[in-house]
Amino acid sequence: MSFAADGQMPSGTGLEGLVAKGPNSDHADKLMLFGQFVGDWEVDFTVYLSDVTKQIAKAEWHFAWVLEGRAIQDVFIIPRRSDHASDWSRKDYGTCLRFYDPVIDAWRVVWVSPSHSEVLNFTATQVADEIVLEGKDQDETPMRWIFSKITTNSFQWRRVFSTDDGTTWQLHKEMTVSRNSLK
Repeated sequence: MSFAADGQMPSGTGLEGLVAKGPNSDHADKLMLFGQFVGDWEVDFTVYLSDVTKQIAKAEWHFAWVLEGRAIQDVFIIPRRSDHASDWSRKDYGTCLRFYDPVIDAWRVVWVSPSHSEVLNFTATQVADEIVLEGKDQDETPMRWIFSKITTNSFQWRRVFSTDDGTTWQLHKEMTVSRNSLK
């Protein structure tokens, strides 16, 4: 399937009902918490392993308005498609669906990684100048995904976990993310 020059899906594909041009007017201000990331991003991705070594790879991350502008969907690809022949041990194509829930005045986020059989649920809120997603890993370990140092063209992301019910947090993954058109 090919897209039009403006990035819109061609009519008649059935999927044009998924992509939206911008935020829905209901809660438009709240929708910009993640709406600010709409676009294409380059990622420097680091995983810290338990043996104190680390793995580093380049990734790509794409965010778009979906579902009448009521949600943001992203696709995360590691290693980036141009590097898929690399020896990165944890290749992944995954997606998050993020939507603002006015009942709880927070975002609900679902991460799906078919290649790793993962489905993770989070609740996200703004905490000072960061966006903090709270959830649990597949083994029920408390986990946070944190967006920080957010500017128009860059941000930091990190995944931390706690083995003592939130008393302390350990860094597991981090990313330095830069806006890129990639088109």
